[in-house]
Amino acid sequence: MADRKEKSATALVEVHRIERAILWIRKRRVMLDTDLAALYGVPTKVLNQAVKRNKERFPPDFMFRLNRREKEKVVTDCDHLGRLRYSPSLPQAFTEHGAVMLASVLNSPKAIEVSLEVVRTFLRLREMFSSHVELARRLDELEKRHGGQLTQVFAILHELLEPAPGGGKRIGFGQG
Repeated sequence: MADRKEKSATALVEVHRIERAILWIRKRRVMLDTDLAALYGVPTKVLNQAVKRNKERFPPDFMFRLNRREKEKVVTDCDHLGRLRYSPSLPQAFTEHGAVMLASVLNSPKAIEVSLEVVRTFLRLREMFSSHVELARRLDELEKRHGGQLTQVFAILHELLEPAPGGGKRIGFGQG
């Protein structure tokens, strides 16, 4: 019983670490090599060597290297990436598919276990985003049908769906 609780608590910590590590770069959700290496329990250098040995498994839609400006932005915006500030190399960013492919080239039980959690986390984020879009669409439909009667309610609901102007903390960053 205690073993199950401990495993469950460890899984929650891993999910939190994964969610925190997913960034929005170049209009894609990605994870950086340094975060994936920590999750998979290997040094970043080992992870990148495995990628180099298996380049054909990592096309541009699975992985790309950040440019200097992007690196500076993630170091500034993400507290947990401060250690990258003085690194001479530019980090690599892995899409959901690239993160899964890493598990196959690292080929350890830990890598396989973590890759499953990474995929589940990406899927949860996708579901949350699509449900938000669906909710906004339904509100628009209701407003068209009952707009005059519920104007104030709809104004409040629309306000709640909009991100806070300059105040809310965003996950990752956009280009520009």
